[in-house]
Amino acid sequence: MTKRVALVTGGNGGIGSAICKELANQGHTVVAGYFPPEKESAEAWQKDMHEQGCAIGLAPLDVSSFSDCERAVSEIAEEFGSVDILVNCAGITRDGTLKKMPEENWKAVISTNLDSAFNVTRHVINGMLDKGWGRIVNIASVNGQRGQFGQANYSAAKAGMHGFTMAVALETAAKGITVNTVSPGYISTPMTEAMPENVLESIVNSVPMRRMGKPEEIADAVAWLASEGNSYTTGANIPVNGGLFTSH
Repeated sequence: MTKRVALVTGGNGGIGSAICKELANQGHTVVAGYFPPEKESAEAWQKDMHEQGCAIGLAPLDVSSFSDCERAVSEIAEEFGSVDILVNCAGITRDGTLKKMPEENWKAVISTNLDSAFNVTRHVINGMLDKGWGRIVNIASVNGQRGQFGQANYSAAKAGMHGFTMAVALETAAKGITVNTVSPGYISTPMTEAMPENVLESIVNSVPMRRMGKPEEIADAVAWLASEGNSYTTGANIPVNGGLFTSH
C-alpha cells in the first residue's frame, strides 16, 4: 500500500479520533487539525494516541477561517508533505428552534460545518490535481438527509456539505480524485454518553438496529473511501446509521 499524507479536521474529536487511528493503522502519515484555543487538550490527546501506538501529528487549524486554512495547509506540506487524503470532520452544534435561533448560532454552525469544507479543500485540491491522485471524505450527518427538530442550522450545513461533495466530485473525477460523503447516524462518543439515560434510551429505540453506532464503524467507511481500492466511487453519500434513515 502506498503511504499517503492524511489531514483529518476535528481529528481529536470522538469520530475524528477513530478516523485518525484507522488511517494511521493503515500506514498513512496522519495529521489531526484542532481548534487553536484547544492546544492543551489536543496535545494531551496526541500523547494518549501515541501511548496507544498511533503517532499522529497535530496542526492548529481554524476551519472557519480561509486564511488560517491556507497557513495550516502550507505548514503541513512543509513538515509532512502535501495532503493526499482530506477528511473534513470538524463540526459544532448550536441547537434551537428557528423561531428562537439567534443569528450568531446560525452563522457559527454554517461557518464551522459548511464553509470549512470549502476553506480546507480549496487549499489542498491543487496539490491533488497536480499529483493526479486524491481522496476527499466529508463527514455529514443523517440529519442532513432527513432534517431534525431544533437543528435548522446543522441540518442545512450537513445537507450543503453533500451538495459540495457532488459538485467537486464532478470537477475532479477525470483527475484521479474521489470525493464522497459519509453520513453517520447516532454514534456513541463521550458527548453522547453524557446524555441523560432516558434520552439515550429514546435514541436507541428509534434506531432499527436498536443500538448506537461505534466511531470505528464510521472510520471503517472513511478508510475504504480513502483507499487505493476506491477508484470508481465518487459523489456518493454513504449512510452509516443503523437503518435510521434509508433512501433509494
